[in-house]
This record gives sequence, structure tokens and C-alpha cells, in this order.
Amino acid sequence: MCRSIKTLRPPVLPGEATEDDIRAAALQYVRKVSGFRAPAAHNREAFDRAVEAVTQATAELLDSLEVRGRPVRAQ
Repeated sequence: MCRSIKTLRPPVLPGEATEDDIRAAALQYVRKVSGFRAPAAHNREAFDRAVEAVTQATAELLDSLEVRGRPVRAQ
């Protein structure tokens, strides 16, 4: 159904995770949890809201993490 979600923090990801990386991971997560690759029209709004919420939560998590005393993402 969908690819694996990759780790978005160093040192696993060689550089800083981009907004596109974060959104792609959120989309993969929502697809996996919902069981829909593309939702029906009547589910589109809920699906899109979930992707946005997961994107925001992921960005906040990455902004809060430290790897060996240094932030994961530049603030």
C-alpha cells in the first residue's frame, strides 16, 4: 500500500529534514492508518486535516529533539 516511513533525524538522515520530507512522511502515515491511498470525496477533508495535523506534530517533534546535545533542526 505505501512505502516505509523513513527516519527524519540525523544521523540517519544525512541533512536536515525538509518540509517536503516531513509532509511525505505524514502522508504515508495517514495512508497506512486510514487504509486509503486516496480517500473518497466524502473522506477527503478528514484525510487532508489528518495529514496537516501529523505534519505539524512531526515538525514540532523534530524541532524539540536533540541529538547528542545539538538540535535536530535549525530553529
